[in-house]
Amino acid sequence: MRTIWKSFRALYFAALMMLIGSGLLSTYLALRLAADQVDGLWVGALMAANYFGLALGGKIGHRLIARVGHIRAYAACAGIVGAAVLGHGLVDWLPAWLMLRVIVGLGMMCQYMVIESWLNEQADAKQRGAVFSGYMIASYLGLVLGQLILVVHPQLGLELLMLVAACFALCLVPVALTRRIHPSALHPAPMEPRFFIKRVPQSLSTVLGAGLIVGSFYGLAPLYASHQGLTTEQVGLFMGSCIFAGLLVQWPLGWLSDRYDRAVLIRSAAGGVAIAALPLALLPQAPLEVLFAAGFIVSLLQFCLYPLAVAFSNDHVESERRVSLTAMLLVTYGVGASIGPLVAGVVMKLFGNQMLYAFFSFFALVLVWRIRPKAVTNLHQVDDAPLHHVAMPAVGSPLAAALDPRVDEQVVHDQMYTAPEAAADVEPAHDVPVDKAVEPSEPLNDEQSSPDDGLQPKANL
Repeated sequence: MRTIWKSFRALYFAALMMLIGSGLLSTYLALRLAADQVDGLWVGALMAANYFGLALGGKIGHRLIARVGHIRAYAACAGIVGAAVLGHGLVDWLPAWLMLRVIVGLGMMCQYMVIESWLNEQADAKQRGAVFSGYMIASYLGLVLGQLILVVHPQLGLELLMLVAACFALCLVPVALTRRIHPSALHPAPMEPRFFIKRVPQSLSTVLGAGLIVGSFYGLAPLYASHQGLTTEQVGLFMGSCIFAGLLVQWPLGWLSDRYDRAVLIRSAAGGVAIAALPLALLPQAPLEVLFAAGFIVSLLQFCLYPLAVAFSNDHVESERRVSLTAMLLVTYGVGASIGPLVAGVVMKLFGNQMLYAFFSFFALVLVWRIRPKAVTNLHQVDDAPLHHVAMPAVGSPLAAALDPRVDEQVVHDQMYTAPEAAADVEPAHDVPVDKAVEPSEPLNDEQSSPDDGLQPKANL
């Protein structure tokens, strides 16, 4: 692991600085608007605009990198993001802030794509899992440190925006000075939405629900904490502890995911979110101890949903389609993360700020209802399922699949570095004969689950 950190420290540092800036910016804007007594709807809209930019950047990033190369694309986007961050201090008109947030999201997605494609290009096949874990640690650590800056500097002045811009300037340095060879040209993998909606509907439902909850958390939890009477320093500690819970849970989650039914784990995590969020949903003014304890537990569970859904879906999709699957999952997550803050902002405006956690509880219950382990079939489970669980970074691009050790290296090369039409022609490896088709009374769900609906160890382990 030490060798990996040494080999990739420049790219990890770039990701770390990006996420420090991004995490600080989101919380700063929420607290700034709360101090100015602006409706929570605007706070949700700003976060939705950021995720919309991230989703949009997936397409634009491919074209930009193909046209000018990785380093030039990264440098240009870092400069644009830095300028957009400073633009928040130059203009107080909220519609302009929405456009600036779209630009920040779009530029950051292109930066993610450059870093992740570079990591994949330089990582040995046997090291991809460790490289991926290092990237995840850098991502979560950056988000936590971004919140803790508010503890050291609680004043909501322009200095924080200047610090965010400085982070995006510093993330440019290791990439601009690299002596490594450029990664190969990129081509987007086909998403095939109809195929995945039919093959892995419960995973897509979980990813959509995770986007609704986590997107609302990043955008509106600082506003909620501020209206609970917390100071800026306490808001930073609250957000930092919640995000740290997401990092803390990844390794025990991997142990559970590799040994127990993943559909049951998803349902259990969603049920846990619904229960843990109730105290904060029912109490208009929660005691500080309850606020931190319940917030930590909710975050611990809500950050389980996306990686579990990714692992569950990979169990039922052939290796040649897993890069496309990751693109589909990220688009689905982006849709949820764009809609969630808007809807939660409206609910908070109408019924009070504690409704943020009522929103979490409601959609967690929807997932409990939607995820039915006994309803899945055994038609398309891959031969080596359950595949090894891989901890997922807090954010990423469609190229994150390239670092996933569950994805075959040659398949990654074929889908990322050859014409996308060739990848689109790949047929599924396990076509279902007509005489073995699912009965009409069964749901169209090909995700495999063990027949027992309890936390029973998987037999093949």
